[in-house]
Amino acid sequence: MSQLTNTISKSNSRRDLSQGGERLERRLFVALAGGTLLLISWIGSLLGLQPQVAQIPAAIGALMLVTPLAFGALKEMKLGRPSGDSLASLAVLAALANNLYLAAGFLAFFLWLSELILSRTAWGAQRAIRDLVELTPDIARLIQQDGSEKETTLDQIRVGQKVRVRPGENLPVDGRVIAGQSSVNQASLTGEAIPIEASEGSAVYAGTTNLTGQLDIEVTAVAGESTIGKVESLIREAENAKGEKQELIERLATYYVPVVLMVAALVWFFTSKSEIAAVRDQAAERAVTVLVVTCPGALLIAYPTAMVAAFAAAARLGIMIKTTRVLESASNIDTVIMDKTGTLTTGKFSVGRLAPADGVDPAILLQAATDAEQSSNHPLARSILETAAKARILPRAIRDYKELHGRGVSAQTSDGQVLAGRAQWLLETDPSIASAVDQASKRIEGMSSVHVMLGGRYLGAVGLEDKLRQNASEVIARLRELGVRKVCIFTGDRLEVATRVGEAVGVDSIEAECLPEEKHEELKYLIRRGHRTLVVGDGINDGPILASADVGVAMGLSGSDIATNSAGVALMNDDLRHIPFLLELARRARTIIALNIAAALVLAIIGLALAATGRIQIWITPFYQAGAYIFVIANSLRLVRFGEDVRGAEEVRRSMESARPVKPTRQADIQRVSAG
Repeated sequence: MSQLTNTISKSNSRRDLSQGGERLERRLFVALAGGTLLLISWIGSLLGLQPQVAQIPAAIGALMLVTPLAFGALKEMKLGRPSGDSLASLAVLAALANNLYLAAGFLAFFLWLSELILSRTAWGAQRAIRDLVELTPDIARLIQQDGSEKETTLDQIRVGQKVRVRPGENLPVDGRVIAGQSSVNQASLTGEAIPIEASEGSAVYAGTTNLTGQLDIEVTAVAGESTIGKVESLIREAENAKGEKQELIERLATYYVPVVLMVAALVWFFTSKSEIAAVRDQAAERAVTVLVVTCPGALLIAYPTAMVAAFAAAARLGIMIKTTRVLESASNIDTVIMDKTGTLTTGKFSVGRLAPADGVDPAILLQAATDAEQSSNHPLARSILETAAKARILPRAIRDYKELHGRGVSAQTSDGQVLAGRAQWLLETDPSIASAVDQASKRIEGMSSVHVMLGGRYLGAVGLEDKLRQNASEVIARLRELGVRKVCIFTGDRLEVATRVGEAVGVDSIEAECLPEEKHEELKYLIRRGHRTLVVGDGINDGPILASADVGVAMGLSGSDIATNSAGVALMNDDLRHIPFLLELARRARTIIALNIAAALVLAIIGLALAATGRIQIWITPFYQAGAYIFVIANSLRLVRFGEDVRGAEEVRRSMESARPVKPTRQADIQRVSAG
């Protein structure tokens, strides 16, 4: 059912795009037809036709052109929010009531033309979003039971099926490679200019390009559930979402229209009472002009245009922002909290040392650790299993497996219960092992550790090393340049390990050996003290604090994770440099929105003054109004340009980094690890 819904959503989206083009064509036809009637009336008056005859085409054209505006006004009135269409319709109708048929017609024509320009701009933005999704082909090569291929539409593809992608083709689905090797260009999704090498077991995504080899892929997500589908939905939500500023603008617009009507009435009243006949004759025209120049259209688009531009700029770099409120909050951040493992460090552990207790063979220690960790998805567990495989140690059968969040794992083996995890957890189980735990901990000082017990006997600890991310220090320095006052590490790892990382990157405080609930309490303490917090984590173990922070950022997520994760921001890759970019983008968006609002109000006030004093002609007012729209849209598009500049700089930097010579490394065998 979910698959059918996603497929229908995709087809509906494409139909909406087609209908958007057709609507523009119909509107353009109405505008041209009405404009032709106005032109006939104007030429007739120039040729000396009787005014009553010459103005008939103008009256028909004006009614034809004001009708769409009137429908828009009715919708606004039904919602209880009179706005731009209401004022524009009232202005045209007032001109008609005062026998200003040609003026009313041209006024409606230019107002309708400005609406068309805005519709074309909005439709173009929708088209840009669709271009992203059009990267996903409609047809996939389904691998059948006998190994043959069958081309089929995406609505027939189900999770778990297998598809084949040839070199040069875009991937139709998210999935996992089950056969083949190839380079895959993921720039459309993650912003990475350098292709990744995909092989058996690699995760690949719809909309990316297969460059060199044939890939057989097991489907994990299709259509709207794919990663690129989530990108589209997030950007679409940004168009309709309302942040605090947009709600403020709409409340302002509620009072704005009655005030404008009152001002227009006052202008008409005082002008009509003037002692100068020429001024009295302009009373109705001036009132109509006031209504047009003060239309709040530019004010109402000040927020959504900037937000859509910001979301698009972020998405191009693989930064998925869920709501506009998250981006608003990111502009005020003064405290950043980072997890250690997988955030400041690569999260790719390697066993650096085995520290067996007295009288314990290192192979027995590694065997017990392997048995315990075989069902865990924790990075430390995967590293232990990889080392065991190199030593030709295979995990044995277990039962009653349990994983205690933030503590460790337990299971029953043929030799008894095995426990593997934090030293403090094992000490709670058996305080008598304190001396042996201390001895083992000293031998692996500065490393992450997994302590192991089997059948009530302490076997020792496995020491694991994790590399610091290359740009971690650079990111912390950039955060401080952006005004972040406090940078913290919250980690469940040991204090000496966290201290080594914290000193290397230059953080302000470290909270080590924290359980998930303890991290949450520390975060709530900072929030109570008035800190505006951003938390960066892996999106799994850090779920509670990602949800509670002002802004939660989860690193390295795929499409389904983006939808379900508690973080407000998901990074499609693990580049920490996107954190400062997010803050800078949010602050630029805040500035541009403020400038949009200020410009819209200032232009309205200036237009009001000019209209009230008769210094602006009624013919010019639609162009004046369009100028305000154009300023707001062009100003907002600076955010897209900002994202493009950052992406270009990153591509140059990554190319330089990939060209650097890399020191060769050697495989360490298990004997060397044990002896170390």
